[in-house]
Amino acid sequence: MNKEIANFDYYNPTRIVFGKDRIKELSTLVPTDKKVLVLYGGGSVERFGTLAKVREALSGHTFGEFGGIEANPTYETLIKAVKLVKEEGFDYLLAVGGGSVIDGTKFIAAAALFDEEPIHIFGSGIGKGIPLTKALPFGTVLTLPATGSEMNSGGVVSIVAKKAKLGFGSAVTFPQFSILEPELTYTLPKRQLANGVIDSFVHIMEQYMTYPVGAMVQDRFAEGLLETLIEIGPDVVDESNHDYNLRANFMWTATYALNGTLNKGVPGDWASHSLGHEITALYHIDHARTLAIVLPSLLEIRKEQKYGKLLQYAERVWHITEGTDDEKVQTAIDKTRAFFESLGAPTHFSDYELGEEVVDALVSQLESHGLTAISERGDQTPEVSREIYKNAL
Repeated sequence: MNKEIANFDYYNPTRIVFGKDRIKELSTLVPTDKKVLVLYGGGSVERFGTLAKVREALSGHTFGEFGGIEANPTYETLIKAVKLVKEEGFDYLLAVGGGSVIDGTKFIAAAALFDEEPIHIFGSGIGKGIPLTKALPFGTVLTLPATGSEMNSGGVVSIVAKKAKLGFGSAVTFPQFSILEPELTYTLPKRQLANGVIDSFVHIMEQYMTYPVGAMVQDRFAEGLLETLIEIGPDVVDESNHDYNLRANFMWTATYALNGTLNKGVPGDWASHSLGHEITALYHIDHARTLAIVLPSLLEIRKEQKYGKLLQYAERVWHITEGTDDEKVQTAIDKTRAFFESLGAPTHFSDYELGEEVVDALVSQLESHGLTAISERGDQTPEVSREIYKNAL
């Protein structure tokens, strides 16, 4: 395996508009000559007044609305929005919501200009995986920190008919801008706050918990972000705690966790996400909670392959200084599991009244989607994934 920092290009064109009372700046951020489609999820943005602020800011624009994008955005719903865009001539999109709405908006932006059937945006045995070359311009108003989608070019969509949850992305699907108002998180319930902390934590781990290549800058960035989440996580999930700086640090950490900075020149894993997506597709468990199930067990089963980074993680992130190296590594894994549990996220299938029957079903899903040689080393076979699922029972 490569033990040096690999060559890389770094490109991120998204403008971040961060802080208090920034939604009103939509009036200048969105071009006035565009016909805008505002996209959102359930009723929370309406109920808590966020959508009213957006409408006021866009009062000088021509705009329409499309609601109902799910917590795991479905291809079937998004295609309806694509049809609306084409029929009504919308040429600018605005996502108002969390990562699911933003991911869905990215898909709509790309699918609206895609020359073939949009299903072929995806690969993994579902479509042809045709590279994206164009997309409608769009911006975002972030309401739930978690996915980092507000400052990256990737997205994930669930295809209900295929029982699949698949990613896509391209340089053409970066948001032009993203508004990050930490005070918008004050309306979030504990479950969503916990999901945001866990999702951000595992995003960082996917880019960090691999093998050492001497990437001091990337490692220290990742470790600092992990330490921040460990420090603030218990307070963030207290839905009554409206400390502005607390929520501001949470929001920026979640964005930075997946904005393309941490993965430059280093190996990436993403096996936890691959295994977690299949759990969501079959059993409809929150994405972040599937990660809480998978990651601790993956670290247990893949301990040998990740040993160098696990030891570094133990010493630098959890500040474990006593015991043998093996003891430090195991303690770090135990602390990771305990951290997720402390936030209210169970880490075993049994906590969701699921048993051994899930293992074969989930492994079969991985195989059908071509996920048979995953991880940073490409050596996580279906049998290894089976062991991880079994460990999580």
